[in-house]
Amino acid sequence: MSTEVKVPVLGESITEATLGQWLKKPGEAVAIDEPIASLETDKVAVEVPSPVAGIMGAYAVEEGATVNVGAVIASIEAGAGATAPAKAATSVAPAMKTTAAPAAEAENSDLPLSPAVRRLVLELGIDPSKIRGTGKDGRLTKEDVLAAAKGAPAPSAETAFTAAPTTQATGARQEERVKMTRLRQTIAKRLKSAQDTAALLTTFNDLDMSAVIEARATYKDLFEKKHGVRLGFMGFFTKAVALAARDVPSVNAKIEGDEIVYHNYLDVSVAVSAPNGLVVPVVRNADAMSFAQIEKAIGDFGAKAKAGTLTMEDMSGGTFTISNGGVFGSLMSTPIINPPQSAVLGLHRIEDRPVVRDGQVVVRPMMYLALSYDHRLIDGREAVTFLKIVKEAIEDPTRLLIDL
Repeated sequence: MSTEVKVPVLGESITEATLGQWLKKPGEAVAIDEPIASLETDKVAVEVPSPVAGIMGAYAVEEGATVNVGAVIASIEAGAGATAPAKAATSVAPAMKTTAAPAAEAENSDLPLSPAVRRLVLELGIDPSKIRGTGKDGRLTKEDVLAAAKGAPAPSAETAFTAAPTTQATGARQEERVKMTRLRQTIAKRLKSAQDTAALLTTFNDLDMSAVIEARATYKDLFEKKHGVRLGFMGFFTKAVALAARDVPSVNAKIEGDEIVYHNYLDVSVAVSAPNGLVVPVVRNADAMSFAQIEKAIGDFGAKAKAGTLTMEDMSGGTFTISNGGVFGSLMSTPIINPPQSAVLGLHRIEDRPVVRDGQVVVRPMMYLALSYDHRLIDGREAVTFLKIVKEAIEDPTRLLIDL
């Protein structure tokens, strides 16, 4: 007796997805609700759980195929002995991680990696050409990479030194073609649409981070002890944006047809890095949240993005975006708005720079701010005013407490 595995409901208005990777091989034991496949939608990656316990049956579709909601993608077979294949696979893994045959290296060097496998390879610093793949056509699976990471000895300096000339001696010039994920395709379309539709303009300012840095240094331990979360910069900037949006409501508005829709709430889309690209989960009613609530929400989203467990609800909506390129070392940028929003605030790295204070040249931790906005709705005066309020609030955090 077998049970069909179908594509689950993926969210409002989403009717199809791409089968990104099979997480279980035919013949392996499967527990109820255990993920057996990963689907990629326009916004997030979704794991497909097994509806029953049993043995993984045959695949109905291949990796990379487009599947509709409700479509059958595999089957789970009933029966005893379901644990045998899993034990066999486990026993093979240690041998793979220590004895990568030259034939396997050559085989894997030209095979494309799935997004999940590519993420693990980068995070763990593993050379994929040194691992024997157990997936379809010899492709690497996440289990292969994890097994290799647990048992593979770190390469010695001598090994690393002698390996490089061998690669150079071949003179091979290789190219790799990897199909864009559905998420990356959607990102590309949305960003291009924003450029084609909105009248984009970016206004800059800089600010002195001394007061916020000092506040964090003074209270970070007490804050974490009381709230169980670190006191970061995003809480300050989210509060500053909420303060500025009250005086300049157009940055928190949107255009619908020939109407302007103003929001009396602030749902902040926080751009975070995920394995398949940049995603923007939404901190809802951020204007009414405390510093601790904001920091916890953002921290949870970051962890979910890294694990690939963001949901459609996490990603939907948003009235304003904050993008922090500074965590990657960006000095300055012109971020692109996230339609239908009308503005995005770009944060950048903090670096010591000479500035003039009271006629004296002093060194201060400075950051550039960038506000990109839709000039159809937001005038230059409003953009400058918004940035000025954010700047003043960050340079004097007391303003956040007394609503100035």
